[in-house]
Amino acid sequence: MTQPRSSIAAPQGSQGGAASGPAEPDPQRPLDPATSLLAKALTVSLAGAPVLHDVSVQFGTGWTAIVGPNGAGKSTLLRALAGLVPLRQGAVHLDGRPLGTWTARERGQRVAWLAQQAEATGELTVRDVVRLGRLPHRGLFGAITAADEAIVDDAMHACECSAWQHRRLSELSGGERQRALLARALAVQAPVLLLDEPTTHLDPPHQMAVVRLLRRLSRTHTVVTVLHDLSLALQADRLLLMDRGRVVGEGAHDDPRLHAALSALFGNALRIVQIPAPADATPDMRTQARFTAMPDVDWRDDHERR
Repeated sequence: MTQPRSSIAAPQGSQGGAASGPAEPDPQRPLDPATSLLAKALTVSLAGAPVLHDVSVQFGTGWTAIVGPNGAGKSTLLRALAGLVPLRQGAVHLDGRPLGTWTARERGQRVAWLAQQAEATGELTVRDVVRLGRLPHRGLFGAITAADEAIVDDAMHACECSAWQHRRLSELSGGERQRALLARALAVQAPVLLLDEPTTHLDPPHQMAVVRLLRRLSRTHTVVTVLHDLSLALQADRLLLMDRGRVVGEGAHDDPRLHAALSALFGNALRIVQIPAPADATPDMRTQARFTAMPDVDWRDDHERR
């Protein structure tokens, strides 16, 4: 399935470097058949304070990373897409239907959710936690089948937590717990994954393992993540830029205009550079450019401080 059309806009106050254009998809544009989630003119307030302002965006098969400064509304948008916060105005559509017309069980089968500060009872074992991902399919009192157990095994293997599946959550480090909770989301086998900071507490090798996993899933799933680590976010297919409750830009991860808008969004304190392909890269690998974000340190500033 195709990705929504790229649209880049420089954040307000940026000094050029990005082509001008609409910051958001047209909310009146017909629903793309490839789109799994469509947000139309979302406005959300929390504790009386506005958090999202007239946000319209759509997500199809592939991996989209939502990025922006602290307080930009990234997590609130993700929660709104999952139907977890009330909307002051606007609507969310899942597979062409208003989200509210799906039953809770249907929605649970279609959308898997990982919270930024996910909670699970500490006395449950890792395997018990991952089994919770099968609840939308079996119900609260339904028996877990052999097929379910195989799905649980696959999810734990994908998240590299099989070795300690019988340990309790209370015995795990933050990174180990995060991998168990991610496995729970995978065990749902939902076509849409909404993941808020899935790499939290993970060391670099496991962060990259999650990146590789999301790349594989993005071939057949709609994956939407909130990420603070911009180098990890640049491994996604598409980035959505947010600031002060609004979408201020979006585009493919390798679009130079997106790179300029991303740098401007963070006060030009970073630059986006291409990662050289390894010497043993295949021709196919060499055509898939990858990028990373680096602090834009001026050596002259350091020299003047001496």
